[in-house]
Amino acid sequence: MPPLPYVDLRVLRSELERRVDGEVRFDPGSRGAYSTDASNYRQVPLGVVVPRSVEAAVEAVAVCRELGAPVLSRGGGTSLAGQACNVAVVLDWSKHCNRMLSVDVSARTCVVEPGIVLDELNRRLAPYGLQFGPKPATHANCTLGGMIGNDACGATAQGYGRTADNVRRLEVLTYAGERFWAGVDGAPEASEQLRAALRELGRRHAERIRARFPDIPRRVSGYSLDALLPRAGDGTGGDRVDSADEVDWARLLVGSEGTLVTVLSAELALVPLPAATALTVLAYPGLVEAARAVPPINEHHPIALEGFDAELIELQREKQLAPDVLGALPPGGAYLLAQFTGDSRESAVTRAEALAAQLPGTPSVVLSEPALQGQLWQIRESGLGATAHVPGRPDTHPGWEDSAVAPERLADYLRDLKALLDASGYAQHSLYGHFGHGCVHARIPFDLRSEPGVRAFRRFLEQAADLVTGYGGSLSGEHGDGQARGELLGRMFGPELVRAFEELKAVFDPLDRMNPGKVVAPNRLDADLRLLAPLSPPSSDARFGYPHDGGTVVGAAARCVGVGKCRSHVGGVMCPSYRVTGEEQHSTRGRARLLFELMRDDGTVREDGWRSRDVLEALDLCLSCKGCKTDCPVNVDMATYKAEFLAHHYAGRLRPRAHYAMGWLPLWLRGATRAPRLVNAVGSAPFSSRVVKLVAGIAQQRSLPLVVDERFTAWYAGRGPRGDGRRGEVLLWPDTFTDALSPGVGRAAVEVLEDAGFRVVLPQQALCCGLTWVTTGQLDVAKRVLRRTVDALRPHLDAGRPVVGLEPSCTAVLRADARGLLPGDPDVERLRQATVTLGELFAQRAPGWRPASPIDRPAVVQRHCHQYAVMGYDADAELLRRAGARVEVLDAGCCGLAGDFGFTAGHYEVSQAVAEHALLPRLRALEADAAVLADGFSCRAQVEQSDVAARPLHAAELLAAALRGVPPVPPGRPSWRAGAAVDAVAIGGLLTAGYAVARRLSR
Repeated sequence: MPPLPYVDLRVLRSELERRVDGEVRFDPGSRGAYSTDASNYRQVPLGVVVPRSVEAAVEAVAVCRELGAPVLSRGGGTSLAGQACNVAVVLDWSKHCNRMLSVDVSARTCVVEPGIVLDELNRRLAPYGLQFGPKPATHANCTLGGMIGNDACGATAQGYGRTADNVRRLEVLTYAGERFWAGVDGAPEASEQLRAALRELGRRHAERIRARFPDIPRRVSGYSLDALLPRAGDGTGGDRVDSADEVDWARLLVGSEGTLVTVLSAELALVPLPAATALTVLAYPGLVEAARAVPPINEHHPIALEGFDAELIELQREKQLAPDVLGALPPGGAYLLAQFTGDSRESAVTRAEALAAQLPGTPSVVLSEPALQGQLWQIRESGLGATAHVPGRPDTHPGWEDSAVAPERLADYLRDLKALLDASGYAQHSLYGHFGHGCVHARIPFDLRSEPGVRAFRRFLEQAADLVTGYGGSLSGEHGDGQARGELLGRMFGPELVRAFEELKAVFDPLDRMNPGKVVAPNRLDADLRLLAPLSPPSSDARFGYPHDGGTVVGAAARCVGVGKCRSHVGGVMCPSYRVTGEEQHSTRGRARLLFELMRDDGTVREDGWRSRDVLEALDLCLSCKGCKTDCPVNVDMATYKAEFLAHHYAGRLRPRAHYAMGWLPLWLRGATRAPRLVNAVGSAPFSSRVVKLVAGIAQQRSLPLVVDERFTAWYAGRGPRGDGRRGEVLLWPDTFTDALSPGVGRAAVEVLEDAGFRVVLPQQALCCGLTWVTTGQLDVAKRVLRRTVDALRPHLDAGRPVVGLEPSCTAVLRADARGLLPGDPDVERLRQATVTLGELFAQRAPGWRPASPIDRPAVVQRHCHQYAVMGYDADAELLRRAGARVEVLDAGCCGLAGDFGFTAGHYEVSQAVAEHALLPRLRALEADAAVLADGFSCRAQVEQSDVAARPLHAAELLAAALRGVPPVPPGRPSWRAGAAVDAVAIGGLLTAGYAVARRLSR
């Protein structure tokens, strides 16, 4: 292929900005965020273009053509073989070009733009009773353009076929600028030169294609040259292709990984939504035994037949995920999941039970409940992430992750593959996959950080390629070749067909500008490895301990494996800022990529080190919601990484005003409650409140919280402990928010705890968990605050008292962040184990307690993100159900306020957009008698400062109202009339002194 020309990046950027209706980005942060996909490879792009329309993308390619720049058309960036990263101009379709253009219900087809996400497409098709059949594990975030590029399959390809089987036509653009529709019946709009070249190519290579292309369900490796052959039953009786209409252009171009054309739109074939599904779960001693059972099970025609070993189940048990379905599974060393559809639940179950009945010696269970089926599919789809970072084991990587053979030969292939893995030193591997189609996914502990490890990696891939070829299989069964397998294609197809691939590439892209170095004339499989580079932080004084990442921030920054679940649009919490902006840099993955670049000695953002503005900009819209800590398959904890970065970024220099105002909130509130009327008057009056918010870096659209006349701790000190304490003593944690802003929550909790038989005590001195200092990256202060707290609580820990948290974010600090900030401290570990939520305490020590009067009303719950991520909400939901509430826990994601985030100037619009994603629309449709519960102060503040009529309560307030047999009443607003002049003097002095202390301690 011709060598790539020199490209003047300044001219390229200027022309793209001038001519393209889109976002043109050549900054280090954008280039770093797109430098890799979900593979082992890293190639920094020339720049990134986010076109606002298909026509804008066409113009971008024209600019690249005129200046000789390579082009990479990118989908969701989840490719595992390196085909979604390149030294090229990256076209990211996902932000703007994501429409479903039309749907034809009678023909069961639709036309889409390439950036639409599969789950979003199927949500839009659901009202028509239709769906796109193939469903990869990344269905929540993969785009149709990416699926077309890789010929994606997923589990349901067993019943519905690969992407290539479900594409009717493609609108494509060649690098030379030729634009046309190509379909199953040819491409009449294409030039005669192009059509004639394909006819000739098919004629000359027909015999070799028939001889070397494996006849198996999953052959994704190489180009689909078999599409050039006459279709079966066409009556030609030979190898002649006399008409371009006899070439299946759609099948030819699907799976070409962006190396031949750019896909502009696609007409897709659709299938009916099944009325019901059922799962037969079959247990076996091991994977090889499970694989031997595949052929007879296939005769029952399930739409999916998946296999995995019991290790995947045990990993979920350790994470305490999906407990319902895990308890329903039969014991075994490996499992097969056979999914059946039916016109009704009964018919689907009948088919599933028929399979189980024919295998009487095999332990099995049939699952018909959608919730249990969904949990089990989540376990299966989490395989890549769940096995990537297992504590106590070496990290695993892709590279040989989707080889495929005929299902009849799967058991023998698995046996030999496992033997090869063991002999190569990779005994701690994980295997699973689409067993009904003979496709095997593997996560292997390759050492990709050392030269000897990389040599072993190459040696294994060459041997594995020979092994699967010997079984008549394919190097790739759904993920494509990219850079991982392009170099190995000769072993599978032979040199003649590799030359045919080169000829096909030359027909469409003679200058080799479309995703160069992939499939044809590929880069070496052991080049451009992401981890084979000197990695070190700009400075080594990490503030957190990172026990699950080798104790280093480098390990934490390398944790992301790029599957892109953070780019999903619904479900869970992660990632709220991406759902609003659609920006790669504002996804958890994008931020992780930039932090990784910061650790590379040659990284795109390395030059400025911890002072990098690009990394700061990417992290600025991180809400620190901790959703990724749970939702991410590899548990990336971006809230912690953000705090670490901010600590270094602002070390020794002035911080944003909001860091002093909200980071030091416990100090300000301690002073403010000494003169609450004046503080509330100043904070509520139009002019003075504007000044206060301007000085404090708070968004002008926000209302300042009102401080109370009597702190919760002051109320309790005057009251003292009561009750018989028959269930023992508990320490109620008086967090800053409950103490100074929502004391009614604390009073309600005391009432409930005492009614249940607990004796409540509070700390004798003012303490804090340090949350606000953690979230603003003032970690040295946070450590000192936490150290003081742990020392003060030691007698309570010695006495064995549970520590009950009411504010989820503060509870999460004691349960998680404290251990990271003060690693190895036995008292911190004791505090972590002693800290519980209200629901957890009752589940452990008072499981039968109920209030005197049942709640007997709907309770719509907005979970706090930190509770979702760290403690979980199941125990608290169960407490409410026992009390008689009809609980609906919203799957609405983050509320958008997220501690200080929504209050900070510049964040208001994003904060409100996050709330409008699902939370506020649900509350606007609230039932008349429903209670709204939000245990987090920030969640309650977000709802209170919105246009919804409902006023939120803490769960303790709802339970306390039930004790009294009265309807719950939201707490009244504190007084804000100005008091005596002495209040003004006192508050002024306190604020001045506090500011001086904050400045001094932050240096």
